[in-house]
Amino acid sequence: MNFNWEVFWQYLSQPSGVYLTGLWLTCLISVLAMLMGCALGLIAALMRLSTNPLLNLPVRFYVWLMRGTPLLVQIVFLYTALAAGGIFRFEDIDLGWFVVPGNIQAAIIALGLNEGAYMAEIIRAGIGAVDKGQYEAGRSLGMTFGKLMRRIVLPQAFRVIVPPLGNEFNVMLKNTTLVSVIGVQELLLSTQMITSATFRVFELYLVVAIYFLMLTTVWGFFQRWLEQRFGQSDRQPPAARRMFGRGAMKMLRGR
Repeated sequence: MNFNWEVFWQYLSQPSGVYLTGLWLTCLISVLAMLMGCALGLIAALMRLSTNPLLNLPVRFYVWLMRGTPLLVQIVFLYTALAAGGIFRFEDIDLGWFVVPGNIQAAIIALGLNEGAYMAEIIRAGIGAVDKGQYEAGRSLGMTFGKLMRRIVLPQAFRVIVPPLGNEFNVMLKNTTLVSVIGVQELLLSTQMITSATFRVFELYLVVAIYFLMLTTVWGFFQRWLEQRFGQSDRQPPAARRMFGRGAMKMLRGR
């Protein structure tokens, strides 16, 4: 077997600048796209729960479109097809200390839009898992819809949302490899650039696979910590005091 251990250990233990750039971009794009997806998912989930068709129907269409088309097609369409059709072109943004290339902008937006559709369904299911009595108790205290969601519903729903949220970020890390088709130098494209110069394809693709395993493993530990952290509230009585606070409990008791 023609396997060069020296090349393998060199790039695994002492990654070059190209690999470090790819690793940094992979993490950056994953985090920013996930934050965008969570924000869009929360807004879309709240709109989906509305009985107003002007709010409900656009979200249904958005979720149907994003979940029904391949992510790779969405990335290429957003960056290439829109520019080819003369509709919109991503230009580099100069922040002074850093220039954000147009393809990186397109990658973050495409991944974020796609993730938002999945997070909308996850958050909607989490909100639906909250007991209806919690809504009634909040309204009895005169809470507005926004305050009810922020203080009562979403904290309880988050315990249901955390496990699938962690799985979605795990998928997001691996989905960043798709943005290599629009020239984003993440881990996969960085590996392809090095293999074109060294011709050590097997060794370097094995290295990039190990890098992704390391990233997802680290995230797996963090996800388990999150699940344990938010799962502790299930074992902390009393529930009413935890959700509403001491002042609200006195109001409920008529004091």
